[in-house]
Amino acid sequence: MSIAVDLNRCQGYAQCAFLAPEIFTMHGDEALLYDPDADEAQRDKLAQAAAACPVQAILVDAVDAVDAVDEPAEAVPDAR
Repeated sequence: MSIAVDLNRCQGYAQCAFLAPEIFTMHGDEALLYDPDADEAQRDKLAQAAAACPVQAILVDAVDAVDAVDEPAEAVPDAR
């Protein structure tokens, strides 16, 4: 799971830091620090934090390998 925050959009409301302090922290009054590769165990807190962002600056890549369709990979010729 990866996270991206649009720091141009972020206004420093700190709702994310309040709801998911393991992932987001405020540095000073307006600078947001975050872990872009949050642990899967934090998914629920991350979802709450993203939903609570007043400017919707938090983007979560919620692609889950478990939910992926199991299809055999196509053979790729060796390019040696």
